[in-house]
Amino acid sequence: MEIQEKIAAGLERAFVRHGFAEPSVDVLREAADVSLRTLYKYTPSRPDMVLAALKHRHARFLERTYDELPTDPALALDTILTRLADWMAEEASNGCLFHAAVAAAPHDEALRDMLARHKEDSAEMAVKATGLCGAEVELTLLMDGLMQSWPLHGDSATQAAKAFGKQLLAKLA
Repeated sequence: MEIQEKIAAGLERAFVRHGFAEPSVDVLREAADVSLRTLYKYTPSRPDMVLAALKHRHARFLERTYDELPTDPALALDTILTRLADWMAEEASNGCLFHAAVAAAPHDEALRDMLARHKEDSAEMAVKATGLCGAEVELTLLMDGLMQSWPLHGDSATQAAKAFGKQLLAKLA
């Protein structure tokens, strides 16, 4: 693992565990498992640390959610929603880290851009997998709805999202 990826992975874990306001630079450095000098060499400021963590998470999320999907649109959407629920259970039990980052620094344009990129890339990949061209907003609403509801409702949220997904496929197919 190259040093930048190692730092980004450690920072991601720290922000997931502690949020964006709580961890000190020493906690972040320890999570990245590098010297303070190395941490600042690759991420010279706290906003840079947050962006590095989110970029790392974005790549992991897309790979885990969209790689090797079934070719059947209905099965692809079902698989995406199952993977989102699994992601929530294993990686994001407190909700979307991208939304949390923007909530912690609502005027940070780079964070807002990263959130938009994350949601747009996810919607594009869902459209590609399901063939629901022009349904980016609907797919984003479906996926974000699952991700926001999952911490409260768990599997019930997953089943509801899958039912709405079937309706969306039937309506737009």
